[in-house]
Amino acid sequence: MDKSKKFYINGEWVDPIAYTDFEVIHPGNEEVIGTIALGSPDDVDRAVTAATNAFKTWQFSAVDERVALLERMITAYDKRAEAFIKIMSEEMGTTISFSREVQMPVGTGHLEAAIEALKAHQFERPSLRGGSTLVDEPVGVVGMITPWNWPVNQIMIKVAPALAAGCSIVLKPSEYSPLSALMLAEVIDEAGCPPGVFNMVNGDGPSVGEAISAHRGIHMVSFTGSTRAGKLVTKTAADTIKRVTLELGGKSPNLFFADADLDAAAQVSVDACFINNGQSCDAASRLLVERTVYDDVVERVTKIVETTKVDDPLKEGGHIGPLVNKKQFEHVQRLIQLGIDDGARLAAGGLGRPAGFNKGYYIRPTLFTDVTNDMNIAQQEVFGPVLAILPFDTEAEAIEIANDTPYGLAAYIQSTDQERIHRVSRKLRAGVISVNGNVGDYDVPFGGYKESGNGREAGPMGFHEYLETKAITI
Repeated sequence: MDKSKKFYINGEWVDPIAYTDFEVIHPGNEEVIGTIALGSPDDVDRAVTAATNAFKTWQFSAVDERVALLERMITAYDKRAEAFIKIMSEEMGTTISFSREVQMPVGTGHLEAAIEALKAHQFERPSLRGGSTLVDEPVGVVGMITPWNWPVNQIMIKVAPALAAGCSIVLKPSEYSPLSALMLAEVIDEAGCPPGVFNMVNGDGPSVGEAISAHRGIHMVSFTGSTRAGKLVTKTAADTIKRVTLELGGKSPNLFFADADLDAAAQVSVDACFINNGQSCDAASRLLVERTVYDDVVERVTKIVETTKVDDPLKEGGHIGPLVNKKQFEHVQRLIQLGIDDGARLAAGGLGRPAGFNKGYYIRPTLFTDVTNDMNIAQQEVFGPVLAILPFDTEAEAIEIANDTPYGLAAYIQSTDQERIHRVSRKLRAGVISVNGNVGDYDVPFGGYKESGNGREAGPMGFHEYLETKAITI
C-alpha cells in the first residue's frame, strides 16, 4: 500500500480529513519523486486525541517495556538501512556516501543513547534534605516539528528520548524530506509501538506546524529549524504556557591559531563548513585566522575549496551534492552576491551552478577572504557550501569576533596549545565546542546559547527535557 498520502494516527495509516498535494523534488535533477498530502488542523486534532488517550496508560509503562520498544525499533530500523540511505539522498541531496557513513547511523545512535539514559535514570529519589520524595514523570503529549537537512537525525533525537520518558507524540516532519519520515513511521509501527503513542501528520508550517504549537492538548513542543520560525513557534505556544525547546540557527566561528597543524586544520575547517553540502545549523561558516599565518592558511584553504568536487548525490565518493530546493538555492545565491557587494574578496567559487550542471540545485563551493564581521556573509546564516575567512591579531580579538553574533550554537578551535584550548573554550558563548575536528558522542548534549535556541537534545540531558518533577511530602 502506498502510504505517501496517508498519516499515521492511533496505530493506523489513515486518510487525511483535509489535504493538499505536495510534490517531493529530487534536488539533483529537479524531477518529482513522490507526492505527499499536506494536512490540516483537523488532522492535528485527531492525532492529539489519539496521543492523549494513549498517554493515560503509556505514562505508567515500565522501564523494561520502554527499553524493549526502543530495542525493537533499532532492529527494524537497521533492517532497512539501505533504503534509508538511498531515500535521504534522493529527497534532500545529501550524498549517498555521507548518508551511509553519517546520516543513517545517527538513527541507531540516538536510540541506543536513549536506552542508556532511560536505564541510568533515577525516577524516584529523596530530596536533598530527605523530607520529601522527588518523582520524575513524563511531560505529556509532545508536539515535534523537524527540519529537512538531517531528516532521520532530527526525528530520532526527539522521538527516542520522548518514548523513553513515557511521553506520547505528534510529529510533523519537514514537507521537503518526508519520505524518510514515512519510513520511520513504518519502523515504529513494525516495532509494536502501542496505538496512539506515536502519531505523524505531514503538513507545512502555517497549517500543521502552527496547529501543533497552539494546541491546548499538547504539553510541550520540540522544534528544530530556523531562528525566524522558532520565534513564531514560541509566540504561538505562549497562550497555552506549554514547554518549548528550540534548536535553531547558527553562524559558528572556527578559531584557527598559529600553533595549529596548518595542513590538518585547513582540511578540518573546510570539512566543518561543507559538511552535508553546507546544510547544517552548526556549520563552521566563519573561519577566524591568526594574522601571522593568515596568508598561509588562505592559500591552503583556497586549494581545498577549489578542488572540492560537486556531483550527483547518488554517486559514491567524497564530493558534495546539491542544496535541498530552489528556494534554498536562491537564498545562497543572494548571499554570495551580498558578499561580493560588501567588498569581500571572492577567492573561489561564486555565482551560478558549477561547470557541467544546467539543472539541479548545485552550488559552486565558494570562499570569501578578507571578510569583516559586519558583512552580511559573516552575520547571516548561509546554509550552503560558502566559507568566509576573517583575520585576527590576538586571542582576545578572536574571542570578541567569535561572540559578536546573535547566534551561539557551536564553535570550533584549531590549536595545539592545551592551555589556550581550555581558556578559549570557556570564553566562547556557544553550546557545543569542537577542538581539532573532534565531536561529541551521542550522550553529549546538543543545543545553543542566545538566538540558537534553548534546551538540549541527546543523551541524559535531552532525555530530561521530556520529564516533569513532582515533589511528594508525607
